[in-house]
Amino acid sequence: MLSVSIHNKEFELYISKSELEKIIDEIAQEMDFLKNSNPIFVIVLNGSFLFAADLLKKLSFDPQVDFIKVKSYVGMESSGEMTQSLDLSCNIENRTIVLIEDIVDTGNTLHFLINNLKKKNPEKIYISSLLCKPDSYKYPYKIDFLGKNIPNKFVVGYGLDYEELGRTLPEIYKLKDN
Repeated sequence: MLSVSIHNKEFELYISKSELEKIIDEIAQEMDFLKNSNPIFVIVLNGSFLFAADLLKKLSFDPQVDFIKVKSYVGMESSGEMTQSLDLSCNIENRTIVLIEDIVDTGNTLHFLINNLKKKNPEKIYISSLLCKPDSYKYPYKIDFLGKNIPNKFVVGYGLDYEELGRTLPEIYKLKDN
């Protein structure tokens, strides 16, 4: 599909399935050095589920996996306020953590998560994100494993949603300019 309509908004193809596969292959290769550190991959729900599933299948090792769920978006805007509805089920003290995000926009969610994870005394926290909007990002955290920087455009698909729809699209679409 070259375009999709979600809640009366039009989106056009932005990142193809083949480009996503290439990005994920590269990130998995970059993570290879982690195999001897017994990492826990912390997957941020809901948006990261497709990215995380595809990434985990490409790794050369079998990491422990856990989930955390936070939300900051209302419609097409970040509310700036975090709500957490699911916390980790495992002990991360003295463990290497790989935080898996779908997209880093302002960085508010990332900031919230890192502060909360640090309270649990992990040994090291790595950050992985499929996408980042550097023009919006306002925190100093290094994204250790980044798929792609994108402009400050609203995107859906491949886990990313617009009012809870569009997540299952196999590609990423951006809002059409009017």
